[in-house]
Amino acid sequence: MRDNRPPYWRQRQALGALGAARDAADAPLIAPPRRPARPGRFFTVHLGFTAPDLESAREIAVGYAEALSLLRPELALGASALSPAEAWQHAERLFCGASGPDGERCVDVAGHPGFHHAPGPGGLGWGDGD
Repeated sequence: MRDNRPPYWRQRQALGALGAARDAADAPLIAPPRRPARPGRFFTVHLGFTAPDLESAREIAVGYAEALSLLRPELALGASALSPAEAWQHAERLFCGASGPDGERCVDVAGHPGFHHAPGPGGLGWGDGD
């Protein structure tokens, strides 16, 4: 056996000499999508829990929302609301949400006294302090 190479070696050698192999190597293996991606939509998660009264339910709900925002940073913390299980149409906001000078939203609990605060440690404070 004089030549121990596979029979398609000559084809590869010919394609390499013509430059076709180089173009095929640079081409992406996955084609781009034909349709553009749909824009993101807003969805709501409802978490049920029990509490003795509205004040303690508000504290528990704020704790759940803040904990989930730590796990999932894309969570819209300002959109969190609380409502009784049988009356979802009577939802109340959990966080202030006041807009700041640079377009931030206040992440303090709704009805808080003093300055408004931007998200994150050392976030910007604005408004009338105490």
